[in-house]
Amino acid sequence: MSAPGSAPANDGPQVLRREFSLWSAFAFAFAFISPIVALYGIFGLALAAAGPSFWWGFALVFGGQLLVALVFAMLVSRWPLEGSIYQWSRRLLGTTYGWLAGWVYMWTLVIAMATVALGAAGFVANIAGVQAPSGGLRAVIALVILIGGTAINLIGRGALKVFMTASIVAEVIGSIGLGTWLLLFHRQNSISVLFDGGGQDIGTWAYLSGPFLIAVAFIGFSFVGFESAGAIAEEVHEPRRYLPKAVLFSLTFIALVVAYSSLAIILAIPDLDAVVAGSVADPVYETLTTALGQGIAKPVEVLFVIGFIASFLALQTSASRVIWAYARDGALPGATALARLRGSARIPVLAIGVTTVVGGALFGLSIVAGDIYALMVNFTTGGFYLAFLFPLIGFVVVLARRRWRDGAFSLGRATVPVAVLAAVWAVLQMLNISWPRPVYDQRYLDWSVWIGVAVVLAVGIAILVGVRGRIVGAEVVEELETAGV
Repeated sequence: MSAPGSAPANDGPQVLRREFSLWSAFAFAFAFISPIVALYGIFGLALAAAGPSFWWGFALVFGGQLLVALVFAMLVSRWPLEGSIYQWSRRLLGTTYGWLAGWVYMWTLVIAMATVALGAAGFVANIAGVQAPSGGLRAVIALVILIGGTAINLIGRGALKVFMTASIVAEVIGSIGLGTWLLLFHRQNSISVLFDGGGQDIGTWAYLSGPFLIAVAFIGFSFVGFESAGAIAEEVHEPRRYLPKAVLFSLTFIALVVAYSSLAIILAIPDLDAVVAGSVADPVYETLTTALGQGIAKPVEVLFVIGFIASFLALQTSASRVIWAYARDGALPGATALARLRGSARIPVLAIGVTTVVGGALFGLSIVAGDIYALMVNFTTGGFYLAFLFPLIGFVVVLARRRWRDGAFSLGRATVPVAVLAAVWAVLQMLNISWPRPVYDQRYLDWSVWIGVAVVLAVGIAILVGVRGRIVGAEVVEELETAGV
């Protein structure tokens, strides 16, 4: 056990190898919430909720998230430390505050990882000829994806970089290529459908305050993950210079690709009324196969699988690095073992293993209780925005106390208004996402974000009480990071 105020007693200083470039950090953040995953995950839901005018929600959410990304770019340029949100929040408002921030972020990453694997499993089953896979089959396929992804992560950063680059190529070709083809040769609807709002039966304000807000909540899932470049900060060359660029570029590029692809699909939908009415289960797949023929079905599903697996890998890597950052600080039970780096690549093997075990357990729960999957999906989006709130609020408080010192990236006089607007945006979007609207037959699922947050925080506080006295000082970690630059 480590003594208070000292680093865990591991074999040598726990310094990660810097093997990621600016491109690698960008690719990592891009893959974290890939355009294909984002598009497939929210398109049908947002369209059914608000009609084709939901598309304007992309601009609103991107604007809000860009404010958040600008704040995170400032934070990562000053503190380019593994664990991102955990490290930033801790240095802004103290150890307990940072611990809770990272705890929410850690569980959001792990649950998102399992959710993405289950999503990929459905496509794998379809490619294999199983059109309606059972929950058990999906869980088994997801477990195979989990084990395969874990193997890639354990091989080293080289394998991870190759897969991330391949996924970007596949997704850009798939998203932009197919989108352009649809716009040029398969347009079925006028651009005017984007201005229809809720139709003649609903007023503008009623539409904006109701259906459009629901669509904005769904779209919120599309534009997270840009902060993940900071989760691998100590593995990136020249992090103070490169990571702010990776954070901002990844968010902007993903927003452009998702908005462009969504526009193309909206204008190519053969029966828009049927889709808005919710009678088409999968409008993305249905539109592509109608326009391009059944022969395109399998290649499109392969692209989806690549996107989902790349997202899974980025999520697992991020989650394992947050766990490792906690362990290096002595902030988790079993910290000494969890913080140990192994092999010439210096990989946190046990931390990766923990994500594998927890993911497998979540797959088992999804079989026993099918509603667990819906709860996981709902908690994931709310969890990201709640995690974002910790450093955003902490940053505003530090600015108000006049204790902020700029890092390599700064907004100058715009820092205060951007920080305040980013915090207000995140609060409003968190409330919008977690608002218990009557959507599900099981009423408790409408409260799923709050149920998930309550359970995660209750368990977290119990663990924090046990480890609080053993957490090392922030200056120790900063000395190790500086030594690795």
